[in-house]
This record gives sequence, structure tokens and C-alpha cells, in this order.
Amino acid sequence: MIGELLFRTVFGGIFISIVGILFGLLFKGIDRKIVARMQGRVGPPVRQPFIDVVKLMDKESIVPENAVRWMYLSAPIICLAASIILLMYIPIAGFKPLLSGRGDIILVLYIFIIPALAMVAGGFASGSPFASIGAQREMVTMASYEFPLAVVIIALVWKLNDMVGGDVFNLYTIYSNPLWGEVGVLGFIGLIILLLSMVIVTPGEMAKLPFDVAEAETEIAHGLLAEYSGRNLALFYIADGVRLFAMASLIITLFFPYKLSPLLGNYISLGDYAVIVDFLFFLLKVLLVILFSVTLVRAGMARLRITQVVTVYWINVTLLALFGLVLLMWDKQFNVGWW
Repeated sequence: MIGELLFRTVFGGIFISIVGILFGLLFKGIDRKIVARMQGRVGPPVRQPFIDVVKLMDKESIVPENAVRWMYLSAPIICLAASIILLMYIPIAGFKPLLSGRGDIILVLYIFIIPALAMVAGGFASGSPFASIGAQREMVTMASYEFPLAVVIIALVWKLNDMVGGDVFNLYTIYSNPLWGEVGVLGFIGLIILLLSMVIVTPGEMAKLPFDVAEAETEIAHGLLAEYSGRNLALFYIADGVRLFAMASLIITLFFPYKLSPLLGNYISLGDYAVIVDFLFFLLKVLLVILFSVTLVRAGMARLRITQVVTVYWINVTLLALFGLVLLMWDKQFNVGWW
């Protein structure tokens, strides 16, 4: 039994790592292509992220003279490893996650912090003033978006506990009990507001425009990663794609945990193809989440100042998420249903 569990975890982890890296880089390429087209440019080919990774892997990894060597070299490895571990707790295409337990949504929120902390540690360890400024900005940004993100999670699990009880902090429990059909008008509006809050948090979590103040190429020469090159930079690049895939998968788990095969099964017999249909539908949902939470936002907005980032997350988005929470509470008290 233990051997079978170990086998499933190891080989399942390898498979989910390949899936996360492959589709993370693919969606990065699609994102770059769409943004280029929206800005009137041809843009790089969709396969460009794969080309970049291969090119960086072939280059020398230079360690700055004043760097804290062990921390500088371990930061990209920790960043990628934590990003992959995230996928092991998130239900992908409806499959039960490889790692699951009581309160794992809280654990996932903490694991999401680790890649950012690894980048901060690497930035400070590099000894570069540009990287140090970027690391400070990343810490401020991270402290800003964590509060509204926590409010969104608390709102959802509070409502779920009111509905079904049990281990409502378990991600697979959340995935198995979508809220949209269980709430009235006020609750439905509250869920939309919480979804909007999550969408605004996503570019901050992923350090994308307009919240990429920690990298800010035109201000601090790529900030955190200014001194990284070669394989080390490639690991950070891959980790960014995996985190993008994981963040979109988390949003789907919380708000859109639906499969396509049951609907199509009413009209045609899918048989063994149901798994493929659900997986392709899941990838489509991931693409749409990335499109609306990252691509369209960074194509249409300029970078914010660090003070504006703090104001947006601590005041605007937090109040928005709290309003969504209040609407979910009122949905039960006033019991306003659909007519």
C-alpha cells in the first residue's frame, strides 16, 4: 500500500511537472502573441518561450563577485520546486490532486508565497542595487495582495461551510461543491465581485503589468533578476510559466469547477474520451482565465507606482472583496432567490 502510494506520488509528480512546464510555457507564448497583436505588433511566435528556455540553458550561469553564492544559486531551484508543488495540491481537470489534506487551501496560499520569497532572496543575494530595490518592491507588493486574496478565500469557505460543512478548507471539497447554483441574487453578485477581486490579484501574484514594479525594466533594469543569467534565469522563467498555470488552475477550482463531458454525454456517448474532453475543456478555461486576468490587463494598462500598488490592493481590492463577503452573508439573511 505504501509502495503503491509512493509510486503514484513520484510518477504523478513527474507527470504533473511536465504538464505544468509544457502548458505554462505554451500559455506564456500565447499571452505574448495576443498582447503583440493588440498593440499592433507582429510579436514573437507562440513557441518563443521554449526557444528562450533552450537558449538560456545553453548559456553560462554567471555568479556576481559580491553575491552570497549558496543563496543566489538555490533561489531559482526553490522557486521552480515550489511552483511545481503547487500543482500537486490543485485539482487539474477534475482529477483528485496528488497531495491533499485538511486545510490544504491555506497551505496552497503559503506555498504561493515561496516562489516570490525565493526571488526576493535571490535578488538580495546577488549584491546588485537594482535587484535589492526590486526585492524590496516585491516584498511590499506581496504584503499588499495577500490580504484581499485571504478575504476571497475566507468568503468562499464560509459560504461552503454554511452549505455542506465538513473540511471546507480542502481544495477538492471546494472543487466538488460549486457555489453558483446554490446562492440567490445577492450571493450571485457577491461571487462575481469576489471573482473580480481574484482577477485583480492575479497580475500582482504573477508580477505582470500593471503590478510588475519589482522588475520594471525601464526603471531598475529588470530588478530582481538583473544579475541572473543562463540556467538560473531559465529556471526562474520556467517557474513563472508554472505559477501562471497554477494560479489560473486555482481560480478555476474556486469559481469554475465544471466539466464538459456530463453535458455532452446527454447527446453522444464519449466513453473513454470523456477524460480527454474534460482535459481540453480545462485547458480552454485556463486560457480564458489568463486572457482576462493577465493578457488584456497588461495590454491596456501602464505600470503603476509602488505606492499605487499598495493603495489598490490594501484599500480598493480589499474593500471590494469585503463587499462580496457581505453580500454572501446577506444572501442567507434576506434569502433573496431567483424569480
